[in-house]
Parts: sequence; C-alpha cells; structure tokens
Amino acid sequence: MAQSVHDLVVRGGLVADGRGGEPRAADVAVDGGTIAAVGAIPGRGAEEIDADGLLVTPGFVDIHTHYDGQATWDQRMTPSSWHGVTTAVMGNCGVGFAPVRPDAHPRLIELMEGVEDIPGAVLDEGIDWSWESFGDYLTAVERRPHDIDLCAQLPHGALRLYVMGERAARLEEATAEDTAAMRRLTTEALRDGAIGFSTSRTLNHRTASGDPTPSLLASSDELEAIALGVADAGHGVVELISDFWPDTDGEFELVRTMVARTGVPLSLSLAQSHRHPEAWRDLLDRIDAAVAEGLPIRAQVAPRPVGLLIGLQSSYHPLLAFPAYADTAAMPVGEQARALGDPGLRTRLLAAMEATDETGTGGSRRNRQRPIDYGRLYPLGDVPDYEPAPETSVLRLAASRGVDPAALLLDLLSENDGRDFLYTPFSNFADGNLDACGEMLAHPHTVLGLGDGGAHVGLISDASFPTYALSHWARDRTRGRMEVGQVVEQLTSATARAVGLLDRGVLAAGMRADMNVIDFEELACARPVMAYDLPAGGKRLLQGAHGYRATMVAGTITYRDGEPTGALPGRLVRGGRATARSPLAHDSPRPGT
Repeated sequence: MAQSVHDLVVRGGLVADGRGGEPRAADVAVDGGTIAAVGAIPGRGAEEIDADGLLVTPGFVDIHTHYDGQATWDQRMTPSSWHGVTTAVMGNCGVGFAPVRPDAHPRLIELMEGVEDIPGAVLDEGIDWSWESFGDYLTAVERRPHDIDLCAQLPHGALRLYVMGERAARLEEATAEDTAAMRRLTTEALRDGAIGFSTSRTLNHRTASGDPTPSLLASSDELEAIALGVADAGHGVVELISDFWPDTDGEFELVRTMVARTGVPLSLSLAQSHRHPEAWRDLLDRIDAAVAEGLPIRAQVAPRPVGLLIGLQSSYHPLLAFPAYADTAAMPVGEQARALGDPGLRTRLLAAMEATDETGTGGSRRNRQRPIDYGRLYPLGDVPDYEPAPETSVLRLAASRGVDPAALLLDLLSENDGRDFLYTPFSNFADGNLDACGEMLAHPHTVLGLGDGGAHVGLISDASFPTYALSHWARDRTRGRMEVGQVVEQLTSATARAVGLLDRGVLAAGMRADMNVIDFEELACARPVMAYDLPAGGKRLLQGAHGYRATMVAGTITYRDGEPTGALPGRLVRGGRATARSPLAHDSPRPGT
C-alpha cells in the first residue's frame, strides 16, 4: 500500500507542543490547514521542512496588540509577525475605531493618538472609515488578506462615545437608557464576531489633547451592564487596565463583583510600579483569593521592563525640553548628530541640563522639567540588553570614564549618525533586575501579554516580547530560568485559552496548523530601527528577530528565515464560532476558565 501524502511535513524537529511538557523529537504532518498527526510520520509531504536540530512550536498567540488601524490598510502585521506571532488580538485598553458615528472620527483618532502614541496624521490618512457598526468594522478588516490571524475586541471608549456622544467625553455618568444601549450593542458586537470587550480606568490614558479617556469613571452599573452584554452573547472575555491606586480595595472589589455577577472571564494589566514596587504582589494575592472563589480572573504580565527607546529619531528625547536645542531639532537626524559636536551648542545644552539636574526646572519655573535620571538610562546596544547591569547606566559609565553624565549623553545620542537608542525602563525594573517579571510569569494566574504591537510607534518597541520571553527566560537567564516547554505554553495555549481560542496553541491532531520552526540557539531580538513607512510618511519603531527558520499560518509558510514568502493566509477570527471548539479533550469547554 502506498504511503499517504500530506500537504506539509515538518520533519525531525524537537517539538514543544504548547502543553508545557518537555520537548520531544517528532514530525508534524499538516493537511488542509490542520495538523494531521504528530509523531513518526511515515508518509511524505508534498512540501517538507527539515527541522533537524530545530525547535518546533505552535504559532504564538499575542493577546495584547493595537493593530486596529493598521489592519485596515496593511497586509502585514509587522513587527509582530516577525516574532512568531500567528494570531493577534487587537482592541485592547478600551480604544479602537468602532462603533462610530461619522462626526466622531476625529475623536477616536485623538483618543488612539493620545493613549497609544499612533500619530493622528497617520490614522487620518490610513483609515477609510467604511463602517459605522462594530460588525461592519470586522467586515472591513476581513476584506483584506493578512499574514496572521486577527481577533478584535469591542473598545469601551468607542462604545461610550457612540451611545453618549459629548456626555461620554465629559465623563458624565451613564443613564439607565445608556447602559441598556451599551449592553445591547455589546451583545450585537460579540455575535458579529468580537472576541471580547476592553476598558481603561487609568489616568495614564489620555487623548492627544490631554483629556481623560471616556471610560475612566464608568460606574459599576455601566461595567456590569456591558459584561452582561458579553454574557448574553454566550462567549467572550473582558480586558481591563486600571491604576488600582490609591483605592485598591474599592477598585478591585468593582472588578471582582463584575466578574462574580456576570461570570465573564477577565484579565487585567499588571506590572511592577517603580513608585510602589511591591503593589503587584498585593494585586496577585487578591487575584488568588478571587480564583479560589471560582472567579475567572487573570493578570496580563510582561517578560521584561516596559521602557522608552530614547534617541534623536524618537518621538521624545531629553534634549527636546531645552530651548537651546529648538533649531537643531528641526534638522534631519544625521545633521542633528553632527551638530551635537559643535562646541557652542554643547556648552549651551550642558548648562541647561546642569540647571535641570540641580533645580528640576530646566531654567523655567513655569514649565517644570524633571531631572534626567542618568542612573536609569542605559545604552541599548546592537544586541539589545533589557536587563542591563547597574554599571552600564549612563551615570556609572560616565563615572568610570571620568566625564560628566550629561556630556556622555550627548556623545551617545550622536553615535551611529544619531540612529542609536538608549533605554529607560519605567516599570518592572524597580529592583534593577527582572526578578519581579520572573515571579509574575511563573504565577499560575498570569498570562503573557502587554506587548502593544502596532502602538507607541515612536518610543516603545515591545512587540518583540515573544522572542525575548523564549530566548531570555528559557535560555539566557542564569537565575530563575524556566523550561522551554513552560515558556512555549505561555506563548501559545495559555494565551489562546485566555481569550477562548481553543482551536490553536497546541500541536496535536485536529488543531489549527500554526507553527514556528526555530533555531533556538540563534533566537534573539534584533536591534530596533526607525522606519518611515506609515501612511502620511509617519515613522515607527521596527524590531526584527533572528532565529526563525519558518513560520506557518494554517499550514501555509508565511516567513522563511525572516523573509516573507508572499503568502497571506491570515484571516479575521470571529469569536464564538469555530474558536470555541477544540479537538482536545483536556481543554475547558468554557473560554477563559
């Protein structure tokens, strides 16, 4: 009898199947976009990938991105698709572009620009607004082929503005009629294919004009009504970001009560605050207690600091605060770098920087500037170092070289024709190491997220979280190192289950054939670069990766050795349809639990 022919066979790899166990030698066969078998595959494949000596994983599922605009104008969800991501969930943090009335287009652009640092000119040029309802928005995304699968959440900011208009922007309390409308529209959006609902309750989120996000003060009645709308649809999750400070008791009780009364699974953002470095432990303790009561609550956590990339190309760098730099800032980046060698400009800048460091005023009592924290500012390097040693800070480097830290900062900013970046962590690095991140990642009630792919395009480049998580925590870190299978599970089945995607994230017969073939020893984040490829000529930070030999979406190879093949098999994944079923008996029938 002739041996069967499979569409694709990944041959002889070390398979980390997404269930957390130790990788094992096996082949993976694919037919019709679905995994046919894992093990010793006797049949040949119409196409074969030699994975000898390579790690084979499910495609990564990134549940925290902001490709809401990019997905409507671009086919490639870079940089995420360069980092092994085959499914991305957008619409996080309560911001997005539907539902929307025609007169509210500028408001949603202003909200996304302020919260997620995507320039308004880019969004205005790139978005065609061929929708009003959330369902119509999903259809617009679906019309364009992509290199990865996409899921969308209904954003609270857009929903509230759609129902309440200017009253939402003024943070007025929703009436009973308002909450009923929001509940109905939420159910409609979920039934049309939204995978969940997201909201923001943090003061850090503001519009481009500085106003708070419309959802900031939403009442418990409003939030519960919306969560009931999710429950009415029969599927879906809630994603939330909140300060949980100073009223931690009241804020967490609001969250706990909402989940208890509606039964809807919820994830909330968690990071180590540098001002309150132990507060994250208290929040995890509260989540533990809630889970012990049977409530499906998780924390989304990051594998490294969240930090700014500071350089002459960035949206912000310290020199922009000083009037002495105003004329130079208007020059092309290369010319700015060369100008920093001019003795006259350096003298003026150093005097202004010294005044800021001494008084915190930058020479202006009206526009107070914070002193530059040279002890928390690190050269990123050609091989990015996201857990820098204390002696590599600008402060310590300057002391070792016998120079002033301000002068060293000017030198570092001018290197490589102004294209280099310095790194300043603002969360998850209060202790000068990533021990807190390791504890969060290892906690049973956390899930990997917060990479913000598609957002913060001029200052932050965290879509590389998947590559970093696997290379750092399963290979490079000497203290707190995790098993390869454990980290792969966190990147695949754990994130997929957290949002109710039960048809992917595991390499097993009947599951969706999303895969990565990885040279584990070579796996690394590349050096970030600034590209000018957004609509209206907008710029964005891009960060590639080393070590991905192949990435597959539904059994179709989308990238080989980091280069696109031209295939665009990605689709819009509509929640509550094929996503809620799994061929694996061990998977929970209830998404998110």
